[in-house]
Amino acid sequence: MTDSSLHAAQPASSRTSARALAEAIDVPSSFVWLFSALVIGLLVYYFVGIDQGATSVFGNDMHIHEWVHDSRHFLGFPCH
Repeated sequence: MTDSSLHAAQPASSRTSARALAEAIDVPSSFVWLFSALVIGLLVYYFVGIDQGATSVFGNDMHIHEWVHDSRHFLGFPCH
């Protein structure tokens, strides 16, 4: 099949809506959402997987560790 026959197989409305969708994506806004999701994901990863002992932000306080203790084991993080 040639490229023109592929376009002929699709209705004109689907080609138009795909083009409109591609033009409607706002790249700076998408970057803000992606960066925000990355920061939140890294914070969750830190508090669930790493926050204990010498790397703890809160010093020798184990409240965060105990609060997410079962999640740590479920996700495969060793903690003792």
